[in-house]
Amino acid sequence: MKSVEEALFESRPYVEYWDRLKGLVDQLLKESTSLDNLIDLLNEEMERAEEPFKTDIRIFLQKLESLKG
Repeated sequence: MKSVEEALFESRPYVEYWDRLKGLVDQLLKESTSLDNLIDLLNEEMERAEEPFKTDIRIFLQKLESLKG
């Protein structure tokens, strides 16, 4: 999904564990059925994650939501 790739690119300078975030997003993209489903899955992961990775997911989600419209 183009917006997912854009959000990853835009969030890269702000996240601490970018490789881990990209891996998670790639994994969840395979499982998700839509962009909204991907966002739901990421929110579930964010609830389970520890700081500072939780903040990385939050930053990515904010970028993704802003690109989604």
